[in-house]
This record gives sequence, structure tokens and C-alpha cells, in this order.
Amino acid sequence: MKYFLTTLSVIFFSITIHSQVTGLWKTIGDVDGKEKSIVEIYEQNGKLFGKIVKLLPDAGYTICENCPGELKNKPLMGLVFLKDLNITSEGGEGGSVMDPGSGKSYSCYIELIGEDQLKLRGYIGLPAIGRTQIWHRVKQL
Repeated sequence: MKYFLTTLSVIFFSITIHSQVTGLWKTIGDVDGKEKSIVEIYEQNGKLFGKIVKLLPDAGYTICENCPGELKNKPLMGLVFLKDLNITSEGGEGGSVMDPGSGKSYSCYIELIGEDQLKLRGYIGLPAIGRTQIWHRVKQL
């Protein structure tokens, strides 16, 4: 019975975090500190993804000039740049994030650090070698 209750608690906590991570988030540039876009994090086939749903005035550009392959010179609106994160109790891990400015992709994880704040860490190899952005929840567009 104790095992059952523990398992049930873990499942409930994971669902609660998942529902808190999904939704709309305002991205803030880690280099210039300016508001760039509104991103929707959503669940698909048991994984988390993120796409740009609105560009803000300080976005700087609207086309993905440096993106690889078929994404080159495509609009940023609708771009799925956060992919295949495994849902965890803290947020998501094991996925990738593409920097639309450079077109480079990085390993990443996301972590809820407050009710309305999300940490995204993009890195190469080890999480210690990378960059972090703090995103802020948006209630509606």
C-alpha cells in the first residue's frame, strides 16, 4: 500500500509540474536582457516542445536567416525551436533548443523555478558549459 501511495504521489506531482510548464512564456535575451518573443510550450506524444507564437518589438528579426536546411529564411512565427524534452518532475530534459539567431542547436533542459518563472539551459556536452535564460509566464496573448 505504501508503494502504491508513493507511486500515485509521484505521478500526481509529475502531472502538476507538466501542467505548470506548458503554456505561454515570454523569452528574455540572456545577452541584452530584452524581451524577444512569446513561446508556447506544449506536450506532444509524451514530449515537450516549444514554438514561437508572437514576436515582440525587440526581437530584432522575423526570418530565420541562419537556420539550417529547410528552415533557412523561413518566418520565426510558428518555428518549433525547442524539441523532444522528456517530461521530468522539474520540467523537461534531454531535448534540444535551436538559437534562431545563429541557427545552432544545443542540448537543453527546462526547469520551473517559481510559479511564473522557467529556466532554460542550453549547453554543449555538459550543462556547466552553456547559457541560461529565464522566461516569464504570460497569462494570455
